[in-house]
Amino acid sequence: MGYLKYVKQAFNAPSEEIKAVQRERLLEMRREPVVHRIERPTRIDRARSLGYKAKPGVLIARVRVRRGKHVRPDIKGGRRPSRFHQDKNLHKNYQQIAEERAATNYLNCEVLGSYQAGQDGYSYWFEVILVDRSHPVVLADKRLIGIAAQTGRVFRGVTSAGRRGRGLRSKGQGAEKVRPSRQANGY
Repeated sequence: MGYLKYVKQAFNAPSEEIKAVQRERLLEMRREPVVHRIERPTRIDRARSLGYKAKPGVLIARVRVRRGKHVRPDIKGGRRPSRFHQDKNLHKNYQQIAEERAATNYLNCEVLGSYQAGQDGYSYWFEVILVDRSHPVVLADKRLIGIAAQTGRVFRGVTSAGRRGRGLRSKGQGAEKVRPSRQANGY
């Protein structure tokens, strides 16, 4: 068995020592900016499973997203039904929002994938793996050059979190109206 299996077990069922380290890490993450570049992933097992490689041109950004409902700004006027609720129903998950924020901050990079790094009562933290489009090491890697060639992956919903938000994880009966898109099927 490889070491990544044990890393995954330690994260899923942490001991008291690991819980203390996670609490300290959360205190540090709260003080960081919303999008913060980090040197190495905090969950190496998840990063490696998504295709992360410790090489130049591949970087990781930790993104903070507020938990809770999406809320519209205060509605000052309008018809009664539109004033009755301020909740927004977005067809996006928080992971996709975090990926979009990272891609907006790093314009020369494409999003490879992301995973949840932590949460508290107020925020989620996601670590987003980014690939530099023009880096020579990336252009020489046959696995990463395909990702680098797809411009705007995260904004088109092509990443794993985007596909989950579009309902593309299911096939067959019950999923007739998710392809090619919900919008194409009148939703």
